[in-house]
Amino acid sequence: MKQVSFKITCLLLWACITVFSGFGDEVTYDYETKILESFNGDSNYTWKTVASKFATKTDDVTYPKLTYVQAWPVAAFGYNRGDDAQDIKSLGINGRFNRKGYNWLDLYPVGADDEEKPAEIPIPGRVRSMDLWVWGSNLNYYIEVFVRDYQGVVHTLNLGSIAHTGWKNMRVSVPTTIPQSKRILPAYAGLHLVKFRIWTQPGEKVDNFYIYFKQLKVLTDIFESLFDGNELADPKLVDKIWAEE
Repeated sequence: MKQVSFKITCLLLWACITVFSGFGDEVTYDYETKILESFNGDSNYTWKTVASKFATKTDDVTYPKLTYVQAWPVAAFGYNRGDDAQDIKSLGINGRFNRKGYNWLDLYPVGADDEEKPAEIPIPGRVRSMDLWVWGSNLNYYIEVFVRDYQGVVHTLNLGSIAHTGWKNMRVSVPTTIPQSKRILPAYAGLHLVKFRIWTQPGEKVDNFYIYFKQLKVLTDIFESLFDGNELADPKLVDKIWAEE
C-alpha cells in the first residue's frame, strides 16, 4: 500500500513539473539598472522647488533655495576623482520655515521648453525599485516619491527617514499593485516620476537646514514579449503610418 501511495505521489509531482515547465518561458525578466537622473546639472530637466505656506521669505531671499555643489558620496564615486572631480556635482537644497510642524518641500522637474511648467520623467521598463543618494544632517525628516501610472493616478512611495549623518543610499520597492501594463495592446504602460516631497516632523528644528541629492537609479525589467505583428503595436510606428494617410 505504501509503495502504491509513493508511486502516485511521484506521478503527481512529475505531472506538476511537466505542466509548469510548459509555461516557464512565459514569465521572463531582463532586469537592468538605469540612471534616471544624475543631479549633475547636465540632464534634459531643470529642477525647481516649492514649499508649504510657512516657508521663510525675506526682502532678499525666498526659501527653499537650490544650487549645485561639487560634492558626492564617496561610497559611489570614490575619494580622489582627479580632473573628473569638477564634473561631478550634487543638487543642494537649503530650506527654512517660520514654525515647526508638518511642513513640506517639493522638488520637481521642468522641461527645457517651458521652465514654468512641471514635467514628468518617464521611467523605462517596468520598474521594481528606486534608489537615491541623500545627504542628511540627522534631522527627523522623511522623503516621499510621487509616480504617475498610465491611468493618471499618482502613487506615493515612502523613501524613508533622512535622520542620518552624511550620505546614505535610500531605496524603495515599487508595489506590484501599481499598474505598469495593460490588457490591450500596446501592453507596456510605464510610470512617470512626478516629484519628491520632503516632510518635516513636529518638534524638529526647521529654521535652517541643508539636504543634498545625487544619482537617482531604477532597477527595471526591460523585457517585452515578441509576437507575430508586434511592430503594429508600437505607438510611434502607428502614428507614423496613419499620419501619412
